[in-house]
Amino acid sequence: MKPVIGITCGMSYHTTKSNFVHLPNPFHQLSDAYVQAIEAAGGIPLILPSYQKAELVLGLIPKLDGILFSGGGDADPLLFGERAVPGVSPIQPRRDAVELLLAKYVLTETNLPVLGICRGMQVVNLSMGGTVYVDLASEGKLEHRMSMYPRQMASHKVALEPQSRLAQIIGGAAIGVNSYHHQAVKDLAGDFIAAAYSEPDRVIEAMEKPGDRFVVMVQWHPEGMTDNSSQQAIFKNFIGEAEKYRLAQRSN
Repeated sequence: MKPVIGITCGMSYHTTKSNFVHLPNPFHQLSDAYVQAIEAAGGIPLILPSYQKAELVLGLIPKLDGILFSGGGDADPLLFGERAVPGVSPIQPRRDAVELLLAKYVLTETNLPVLGICRGMQVVNLSMGGTVYVDLASEGKLEHRMSMYPRQMASHKVALEPQSRLAQIIGGAAIGVNSYHHQAVKDLAGDFIAAAYSEPDRVIEAMEKPGDRFVVMVQWHPEGMTDNSSQQAIFKNFIGEAEKYRLAQRSN
């Protein structure tokens, strides 16, 4: 069996027409790009809902070989002592509760491989006591929400830290990335280290935990850069580590 990868997802509200009455309906939502990226790298994607009772997500951990914290809307600034500003996306309390609980538990109580993308990087950092810029542009940084570019196209460069796991995976000192965020990690949590910085404003664009365990977070969206072998190497390395975890669990 291939390694099973849990992927967190967001929530949204749509209005649908049923019996001529418009009703607001909450939906769990995840870009298909995440599912395809995990499949292409050799894993089995399993979408994790935003449960009403957040602790229910912990019951799925024994069934997983890795976890991907996906991108999406902003975490509630109140959770890290800040005030929301114009441009902050609609708050999703259920998603925040599930992901913050899951991230802290997985990082402190398990040895599961973990990959975080965009919001996922920020949530993991928050779960361990780090902080986030509420809005980069208003705090003196460059605009990072480069939505004028196609998803698969790089919009700016990041410099990789030479000794980082991410630099070894990608195989270079710098790489072009797509960029669709206006928030980013400000103060790193715990023993996380910065693995990449944006050029030229030095915003942290990737972070990781030193050691043998795969715990890598990136601020851009490698799942959207399907034709870029260096970006897809992130997923392949992640799934490779998840397979090692799966085999180790089977042997115990």
